[in-house]
Amino acid sequence: MGTGVASIDWDRRYARVLVVVPWLLLVPSVAINQATPDQAAGVRAGTLALAALAAAWVYGWHTRPRRERWERWWPGAVYMAGLLALCAALMAYDVIYVLFTITAFFHAYQLKPWPLGVAGVLVTSVVLNTMTMGAPEATPASLGGYLGVIIVQSAAIGAGIVFGEKASEQQRRRDEMVARLEAALEENAGLHAQLLTQAREAGVLDERQRMAREIHDTLAQGLAGIITQVQAAQRVWPEPARARPHVDRALALAKESLTEARRSVQALQPRELEEARLPDAVADLARRWSNETGVEPSVEITGEPVPLSPAIEVALFRVAQEALTNVAKHASAARVGLTLSYLGDVVLLDVRDDGVGMRDADSGGFGLNSMRQRIRGIGGAVTVESAPGEGTAVSVSVPMMSVGAP
Repeated sequence: MGTGVASIDWDRRYARVLVVVPWLLLVPSVAINQATPDQAAGVRAGTLALAALAAAWVYGWHTRPRRERWERWWPGAVYMAGLLALCAALMAYDVIYVLFTITAFFHAYQLKPWPLGVAGVLVTSVVLNTMTMGAPEATPASLGGYLGVIIVQSAAIGAGIVFGEKASEQQRRRDEMVARLEAALEENAGLHAQLLTQAREAGVLDERQRMAREIHDTLAQGLAGIITQVQAAQRVWPEPARARPHVDRALALAKESLTEARRSVQALQPRELEEARLPDAVADLARRWSNETGVEPSVEITGEPVPLSPAIEVALFRVAQEALTNVAKHASAARVGLTLSYLGDVVLLDVRDDGVGMRDADSGGFGLNSMRQRIRGIGGAVTVESAPGEGTAVSVSVPMMSVGAP
């Protein structure tokens, strides 16, 4: 941006110089001409009239018009032709007006496109040298000297026009590149702000989903167990000895659910995984589930158990918890099997039952969707196989990442 502003300032200053140059050269020319002795009054008056006409021509075509006029080729060409004609006429009266003729070299720089400017320099050189040196004689030396001066002079001055145009073109390209970069920076700033907003929204959504899963896996399951135990107690309420164990289990479930709810709010892992590793926690989960439902599941651990990363152990434990809860709520199963397999590069969790099954195993409610989200979050996969009357099998596969793994 700074380079572009500096270029604009330089262009404006140079334009002001071009406005002043003809007057700086015309005034001394007129003064010297009019001060020349032994000059006829008619010649002096004619020269002064031509000088006044030249001043009017410069003022009307160059000094006063807006600079944008020079962006078209024809105003500059007309102005330059009139200026050179007046300069030739003035030099015909007095060669001192060669000073004023130099103005055409300066103003040729303003002609557009640049080849027209080079042509203006060439014509100016021809007029200036012809009027000062006279027409060349028809000899090699005279023609060579005449043409040599014009060619060298035109090349030296015209090269400035060519190089100036190339520099201006490079400057325009730099300015365009800077403008594009600034636009890109502004766009990137907008995208960065948008990404930050989306990241915040995604974080809020992730936290909501986490809380929803935790509430489902703790409070909802705990309340379902409490309701089951209270209903069982109601059925045998006239016999306190039979009702009391159900009430005790309901109270224990309420305490557990309250504890788990507090742990969920604090984003802590389940209590069972703080007190034991995953195989023991799954076995303890199965025992407590059996006490609540009266169905004793078979639990099998295969392979060499290794400590897994907390995220994997929490996800597998919650899936086992959800699967057993679904069996208790929907399956009406007589047999349930739970297998945890350590296979070196993956860990498998399978929960099977012989219950009523499902018609569409791919749909599922919040519980199955919560399972899939949890396992997908650690790079694993969940497969549910079921058919009406043929039970249900929930299979989970996750990559094995031990506690010490990078």
